Parts: sequence; C-alpha cells; structure tokens
Amino acid sequence: MSTKPLAPRRAHQHARITGATSDPYAWLSNKDDPATISYLETENTFADEWFAPHNELTDAIFTEIQTRTKEDDSAPPVQKGGYWYTTRTIAGSAYAIHSRGLTRDTAQTTLLLDENIEAVGHNYFSLNAFEISPDENLLAWSSDTDGGEHYTLRFRDISLQTDLADVITDTTWGGTAWSNDSKYLFYVTPDEAMRPHQVWRHEVGTQQSADILIFTESDERFFVGIELSRSEQWIIVESASKTSSESWLIDAKNPTSKMRIVAKRQIDIEYTVDHWGENFVVVTNLDAQDFQVCIAPTSNPSAWATFVPHTAGHRIVDFDCFAEFGVMQRWVDGQQHLYLVDHNALIRDVEVASEPHEIEMDSNPQFRCETIRINMQSLVMPPTIIDYTVADASTVVLKRIEVPNVKLGDYVATRSWAIATDGTRIPLDIVRHRDTPADGTAPALLYAYGSYELSTPPWFSTARLSLLDRGWVWALAHPRGGGEMGRQWYTDGKLLNKRNTFTDTIACARFLADTKTSGDKIVLRGGSAGGLLVGACINFEPSLFQAAVAEVPFVDVVTSMSDPSLPLTITEWEEWGDPRVEPWASYMLSYSPYDNVQRVRYPALYVTAGLNDPRVSYHEPAKWVARLRHDSPTTLVVLKCEMGAGHGGPTGRYERWRDEARTLTFILVATGQ
Repeated sequence: MSTKPLAPRRAHQHARITGATSDPYAWLSNKDDPATISYLETENTFADEWFAPHNELTDAIFTEIQTRTKEDDSAPPVQKGGYWYTTRTIAGSAYAIHSRGLTRDTAQTTLLLDENIEAVGHNYFSLNAFEISPDENLLAWSSDTDGGEHYTLRFRDISLQTDLADVITDTTWGGTAWSNDSKYLFYVTPDEAMRPHQVWRHEVGTQQSADILIFTESDERFFVGIELSRSEQWIIVESASKTSSESWLIDAKNPTSKMRIVAKRQIDIEYTVDHWGENFVVVTNLDAQDFQVCIAPTSNPSAWATFVPHTAGHRIVDFDCFAEFGVMQRWVDGQQHLYLVDHNALIRDVEVASEPHEIEMDSNPQFRCETIRINMQSLVMPPTIIDYTVADASTVVLKRIEVPNVKLGDYVATRSWAIATDGTRIPLDIVRHRDTPADGTAPALLYAYGSYELSTPPWFSTARLSLLDRGWVWALAHPRGGGEMGRQWYTDGKLLNKRNTFTDTIACARFLADTKTSGDKIVLRGGSAGGLLVGACINFEPSLFQAAVAEVPFVDVVTSMSDPSLPLTITEWEEWGDPRVEPWASYMLSYSPYDNVQRVRYPALYVTAGLNDPRVSYHEPAKWVARLRHDSPTTLVVLKCEMGAGHGGPTGRYERWRDEARTLTFILVATGQ
C-alpha cells in the first residue's frame, strides 16, 4: 500500500472570541485549489488500496445483498383520479421506472418516466419533483445530476412521451404545486446559501424568464416550502425556521389571486396547516409543548380552536386530512403511532404490530376514500404495505418486500433502556440472529443520530443481515436531541444541552457491554449530524469503541457555524447556537470533533464525504481526517470522497449496495472478525 496521505499544513488562524485558533488545514475548503482535489484523490487511492486485499469479502457481502433482493419488483398500484400509478425496478437497471394505467392490472402500460434513461451519461441521478397535472396530461419532474441539490424542472407530455420546451433551472427540494386548471405550476428556488427562499408561478408553455415571483422570505433563518392540499383546493406556502413558522394560502382554482396568511409568525410558535372540508386543520405548539391539533373555519383561518388537546410527552408530528376522517401520527415512549380521528374528534388507535416498528402513511393521494394505505417495517420485518379499512379496522397486506434466501424467523428484536449519567432512560432497539449468544462474546454495531428532533424508528435492512449472520448484534440508540420521547427530549439535546446526545450514546454503548448483549468490540456509526455524534463520542471515550464509521460527518462545528456565508449556517444557529458569541462559543468548542482531536489512539475510522455536498461540505471530513493523521498517526483512518456526488452518496442501487458492502467490510476487518 501507499504511504498514508498526509495533507500539507499551511499556517492559518481563526479569530475567535475564545482565542486565536490555529487551523493548518483550512486551505482544504478551497475546492478551486488544485492541491485540494489532488489530496482528495490521493485519499481515494489510499482507500482503494486498503480495501483491495479485502475485495473477496466485499464481493461476498455485495452478492449477499443482491441475492437477498428481488431485483425485478414493483410497488402496489395506487389510484389517483382516472389512473392507477406504480413504480418498478428491473434486474440490471439501477433506477426506478414510473408508469400508469386505467386499471390496477394495467398500471405498467403507459410509461411516465424511466429514471435509467434520464440517468444515461450521468454518474449521479436523483429524482425530486414528480407531480401529475390535474388534467392528467402532464408530468412535472425535476432531477439533480451531480449531488449539489440544484434541480432542473421539466414538463412531460405523457401521451407524446416528450418533454415540453419549458425548462426551469435551479429549483430546490422545497416542493411544487399545480393549479386546478393545469395551467400553472408553483415551485421554489434557493438563495446563494442554498436556502429555499422564493416561490414562483410558472405558466406552462412559457419561458422561465416570464415566471412570476409571488413570495420571498428575507429572514435567513427560514426555509420555504409549497404543496397542494390533498383536497386539491388550496396551495399552501410555508416558511419555517427551527423554532417558528408561518403559512399562506392560495386558492388552487384562482392561482393568480393574492395569498392569504393563516397566522402571523410568533417567536417560538410553530404550526402547519391542511384543508379538511369546511375547516383548516392546524397542528401547533401554541400552549402545547408536544403540540395540539386545532381547527379553523376556511373563512377565518387564524381563528384556531382546540380539536385534539395536548398530552405531555405524546408528540404529535402530523395530521393527514381525508374527506371523512383524519390520520394523526405521534410518538409515545419512543414508538410511532397512527390514529384515526373523525370530525367529532373521536380517536382510534391503528394497531398493526406490537414490537418496536416504523409505521408511516404510504401513498394516499385520494381525498375521498374508505381505506388508507400504511407502510410499516421493523428490525425483523421487511417494509410492508397494508390497506387499512377505516370502517371496521380490517387490514389487507398488499405487499411485503421479498427477501429471498432468508429465514426472517431467525432474527430477534427487542427494546431495552440504557441509563444516562443523569439517570435518564434512553431507548435502545436491538436485533441479533437467534443463534448469537447474549453472553458478551458477540461484537456490536451501535447506530445513532440525535439531532433536529428527527425521530429514528427501527427499520429493516437487507444489508444488515450480513452482519447479523456473522454473529453481530446491531443496536439503534435514541439519544436526546431526537424527538422520540417528546419535545423536551429534543430540547434536552440541543444548544447548551447538546453534550447529552453524546453522553446518552456512550451510555447505550456501555449498556451493550455491561448487559452481555455484546462484547467489548463495539463499532459506532452515524451520518451527517450523526457523524458529529461519532466524532464527539470517540473524543470523549477514545478507548470505548474498537471502530467507527462517520458518513459525511459535520465535524468542524465552530468554524462552519461562525461563517454566515456558508450554506445553511444562519438557519442552523437555532439548533446549535452562534459561536461568534458566548456562551455558544465555549460550549460548542468543548465538543467540536475537529477542535478536540487528541494525541491518542482512536478507534479505526472509516470516513466518507461528497465533493458536491451542499449540507456538510467535503472539507469538514477531509480536514478532520488530515488532523487525525497528524495527531494520531497510529490510528487507522480511511477516507472515501465521492467526487461526483453529494450528501447522500451514490444514487444507483447497485452502487449503493457496493458502497454498503465496503462499509461492512471495513467494520469486519477493523474489528478482526
């Protein structure tokens, strides 16, 4: 193998209120510096050379993933308007194919979009918008071909199978919405910091230069989004920061009319709105820490009246509106729940499983319906699509993802609770092969995220089986900073409480060892903000973990959060704090992984980055790796930077399988398994 890459050190100092800070790898943030690309390519070469002796293992794991996946597969058709829609995959093709038909059985008849065709000539392809016009003649679709999340929007004539001349560049993931007459499409564009901030109205058949700007959000803390209500009567524009929000309404039948505000923004007050017959439904934290559901007449959307009252610790996260009922989702004791709610506020639990699981609404485009489509999965149950009849609570399994060559009954999942240093109980979901002894001899992989109030339900993974079959235990921690246990769970893991996220995760790792669920070979894995968690935890306890995987990790926290010109920085201050002032400066410095690299031996590290990543810039993991190599030369550090992708890594399914096979290879080799 080549000598481990050592990035050149160039003198640079950051002026911080905590004192001048040396940053000899700051130059790596300049993508235009040829030395930057050269260094990243050298790291990639080193990574390839490290993996080369283990290619047989990588190939074996890739084959296991492939043979456990039904490559020719399709989604159950779903009706919208006069057609039935479905998506399918074909063996040998990396992307999905979208189609429709007049009946359930003919849903594959008319091609709408073949992502494989659109991806030709691109190493990266990501589909974003996919919206059928109300007259069912046009498809509005958008894609990104380099991972930078700048999407190009097009309009396809479905009968002719050709795109119109209309091309709208530089749109975001902020949503789209058709007017009822299929004449206009509303979309969102970003500012220079990649913040979705403007809503535009496009008239089909015209140039983008003729589009009408209808809304601009000037507050840099706020993101803008847009959607059409399921009733298709209202176009809803929302602008939200991490702590407050504001919504406006556009009559979908009169798309050139003036927007109506629902309720003016207030500090620390959040709300979302949807249309429900004669009323609007508002989910809000007004006088309700874990949110309540209110209703307001369509004639006066700011006149909120409590409909489903607040229950402490039962975090309401969504309310889907259908003509005769609503579906409410909330988290209770670290578990998702769905509830049917009628117009008289009578609530009924949708009971479908007892083990810890994920339960979400699937595609339900029809406003008037008698059944709802649910998608659920668990650590031992593959994704399962269920039709749930509202009248009698009966269920029909439409599809369960097939996992060939696997006996699902061979795996066991349980919920446990670790105890944090302050006595708080931390949910921990664990899965293993039933033949794996719980006697302390098994290695374990611990996965965690714990930021942005994002709750992480247990999910099924075909690739994970390759670890479980090799005698591993896999565990999912739910540290504070997520939302699994209510809004307080989130606030206790953000801003000046952020260190709780890391100490909670460490407590989960100690639980795995102390209860003999696993041995002392523990691997920690996380991505993005979860990569920050990985970096902080191994700084706090460098000897606790034998290896770690940090995917696109947010590790140069103080530097990035000190620079308002970087994408997303200003919007993130409500999550992390502003390190240009105290007390945030000292507190963030205390856990920032890049700033706290020690001269100790760390766990073996596999780190990933994306050159075009607009969320966590490639230079954060690159700088971190460079400093680790210098300060901890005995630590194995492998960096893989995707040179043509962004935050999510490779997009084609075979590339994703290969990428995951490499990650699992690293874990196994680094732990001597």
